[in-house]
Amino acid sequence: MISPRLAIAATVLTVAIAVPSVVAADAASASPKAYANCTAVHKTYSGGIAKAGVKNNTVTSKGKVTHRALKGKVKFDTALYNANKKSDRDGDGIACELD
Repeated sequence: MISPRLAIAATVLTVAIAVPSVVAADAASASPKAYANCTAVHKTYSGGIAKAGVKNNTVTSKGKVTHRALKGKVKFDTALYNANKKSDRDGDGIACELD
């Protein structure tokens, strides 16, 4: 027969082991979302997704570079930007920006 003290210790040990595995599963499921296209991005972030630290929209027209204010609701998140980098046509650090 197991003593009550040993049964309590076994229960506490089981809980302590289960907690780290739950935390690891949550961390793995927290990867940034890759949107199918800019229409999908604009449903959530009307101004697109930018790398952290981007201050303005860089626009090149006829060889001339200009910097414009960001428009719409822009999400600043480098990991999310990297997951959607394919949608950054001009390579200025903003995916699906409004021109």
